[in-house]
Amino acid sequence: MLIKVEHLKKVFDGGVCPLSDINCEINEGDVISIIGPSGTGKSTFLNILNLLEEPTEGKIFYEGEDILAADYDRNAYRRQVGMVFQSFNLFSHLTIVENLMLAPVKLLDMPRQDAYDKAIDLLRLVGLKDKALSYPNELSGGQQQRAAIVRAMMMDPKVLLFDEPTSALDPAVTGEVLAVIKGLALNGMTMIIVTHELTFAKNISSRIFYMDGGLICEEGTPEQIFDNPANEKTREFINKLKVIRCHVDKENFDFPSFSSQIVEFAYKHMIKKETADRMGQLYEELCCISIILKCAVFPEADISFAYSEEKGEIDMTMTWNGPLSDPIKDLDPLTSKIIMSAASEIRYSISDGLNRVDAKIKEK
Repeated sequence: MLIKVEHLKKVFDGGVCPLSDINCEINEGDVISIIGPSGTGKSTFLNILNLLEEPTEGKIFYEGEDILAADYDRNAYRRQVGMVFQSFNLFSHLTIVENLMLAPVKLLDMPRQDAYDKAIDLLRLVGLKDKALSYPNELSGGQQQRAAIVRAMMMDPKVLLFDEPTSALDPAVTGEVLAVIKGLALNGMTMIIVTHELTFAKNISSRIFYMDGGLICEEGTPEQIFDNPANEKTREFINKLKVIRCHVDKENFDFPSFSSQIVEFAYKHMIKKETADRMGQLYEELCCISIILKCAVFPEADISFAYSEEKGEIDMTMTWNGPLSDPIKDLDPLTSKIIMSAASEIRYSISDGLNRVDAKIKEK
C-alpha cells in the first residue's frame, strides 16, 4: 500500500465542510479517477494529499509513515507527489525548458546540463521538443498543460495528482492532454485524477471513486461504477439524471405541494407540458390515491422522478413500507386507464423488504 487515508475531515473558516469523512487506500500502480458533482470536496482532497491544505482531522500514511506528524519531512514527501493543476502555472518570463529545469536544479541540486537533457527527453515524449525554447504564451492551452505534466515528471514522483487537467482547455485540444495521461498510465505511473471526463475515466482507470457530500460514497472498478453502480447518487450522476424527490412520513403531508414542485421541475428542465401533466397524473393517481391513501396504516414512502437529459426519458420510482402487496393488480378501471395513459411501462417489485413501483413516463 502506497497511501492510506483515515477519517479525513476539512472544515474551513465559516463552517464550510468540503470533506467530512474520507477513507481510502491507494496502491502502487493504481490509476484512480475521482468523479462527482462540483463542490463535493474533490479538489480539496487532492490539495490535502499534496499538503497544500491542512486537514482538520484525520491521518494520511505514505509508505506506512504519518505525513502529518510533526517530525515528518514534508518536503521529501512533496518531491514524491507531483501535482498538475487546472491552470498551467508556468512562469511566463521563462522558456518552457527553463520552467522544467527550475525545480530539479533548485530542489534536487541536479546539474543544469542533466536537467536540460532530461527536460528535452520528456518534451520529446509528449511531442513538444520543438517548443523547448518557446515561452508559455506562444503555446496553445493543450501544449501548456502537456508542459505542466512534464514539469511534474521532472521530479521523478511516485504519485501524480491531476486536478481537472482539461477543464481550462478547448474541447479541440483536450484529447492531446488525455493521450499524455493515458501514456503515463500504460507505463505504470500511480495517478489520482479528478476529472469530469467520464468516458476517459472509464477507459483509463483501475478504480473509480465517486465523491458526494464530502464522502467517497462508492468505489470500485470502472465496470462496477459505470455499468452497475450500487449507490443511487452514483447512478444518477453517471446517467446525468436530474432528480426531484419527496419523503412522505406523516398523515398531514402536503400532497398538493409536491404536485407544484413537479410543475416547477418540468419548467426548469424544459420538459414538455404534456409530459409534466403525465408526471402529475402518475403521482396523484398511483402514489397518492391508489397506494398511500389506501394503506391501512399510513406508510412511510419515498417518491422520485429522474429525468435523463441524454435519453430524454423520465422514470418514476416509489418505495413504501407496510404489507407487501402489488397495488397495480387492484386498480379500478378509471384509475387504471389514467395511469396507463401516463406510463409507457409500470411494474411492481419487492426491494430490501419494501414495496416498490417503477414506471416510465410516456413522452407522446
